Amino acid sequence: MFATLPDDLHRRLGDGVVIPAHPLALDAGRHLDERRQRALTRYYLDAGAGGVAVGVHTTQFAIRSHGLLERVLRLAAEEAHAHRAAALLVAGAVGPREQAVAEAELARDLGYHMVLLSPGGLADHDEERLLARARAVAEVLPVFGFYLQPAVGGRVLSYDFWRAFAEIPGVLAIKIAPFDRYRTLDVVRAVAHAERGDQIALYTGNDDAIVADLLTPFDVVVEGRAVRRWIVGGLLGQWAVWTRAAVALLERVKRARHGGDGVELLALLALGARLTDANAAVFDAANGYAGVIAGVHEVLRSQGLLEGIWCLDPDEGLSPGQAEAIERVRSDHPELVDDDFVRQGLARWLGHGVGA
Repeated sequence: MFATLPDDLHRRLGDGVVIPAHPLALDAGRHLDERRQRALTRYYLDAGAGGVAVGVHTTQFAIRSHGLLERVLRLAAEEAHAHRAAALLVAGAVGPREQAVAEAELARDLGYHMVLLSPGGLADHDEERLLARARAVAEVLPVFGFYLQPAVGGRVLSYDFWRAFAEIPGVLAIKIAPFDRYRTLDVVRAVAHAERGDQIALYTGNDDAIVADLLTPFDVVVEGRAVRRWIVGGLLGQWAVWTRAAVALLERVKRARHGGDGVELLALLALGARLTDANAAVFDAANGYAGVIAGVHEVLRSQGLLEGIWCLDPDEGLSPGQAEAIERVRSDHPELVDDDFVRQGLARWLGHGVGA
């Protein structure tokens, strides 16, 4: 028996929403800052995000070894359940089958709706073993598949893998994040060819090609006829910052997909190139993503949402010149920034108590 989503959340997932990959708020002693952790969730939901993804790479996988997984998941769930709008709660799950199932069970018990199932760190698992793991997790909570780029611990997965993955009844979405156009097409083709492909929502995780993913009509030939698929939304680390602007961008893309003229499409593609420039600075692409977590923290620190950029690993921080690069893109691309929105809501989000 595979898990399912409530109808309203399933519709929202299929329509396409902004899902930020939730960061971890720490104090100067590298302990969880519960007040600011709650503030981040409030910010995302007030910004119009359709949900949050917690316990994922941006949250720092090391929360598990620090005994923080349950606490961090619980804080986001409490805030989401207190918020006036229904929000899709996605919990990251990692590790071999037993660990991933246990983390899915914890998430289910805390009120989460889906599991983002990471393939990272499983070099000893062949594709059949990964599929068996996904089937086991899908019996606990609906699965959000994840094509993780090799540069941050992922691996190349075949078209046949994604075709079989898409046939698992509990799979309801796939985050496509190989940072590779060929691999992105593999997933889209596989889902289009799957018998239950129309039940799976495609989300971009390609932070370097967000707008291109969202604007592209993928026409796949299935049994002699073209089947059009869209990447409908995004579950992104980039959308953990400047989230209000991200929500406005997705709505603009949706309008363009359903009747935008050539001028608007060109304008959106140009905006997409600017967003890629911003992402390069925030994610520290010049240094192989070494400062990706700290870069996200730096944006949030500058807005007052975080007190500092501390990570659980004391050796993890900004790369030389990264802070300057972030300031450059803030200045160069003000249309991507939501500083005014954060300034207006910050005191409220930092208030004490659930849903403050």
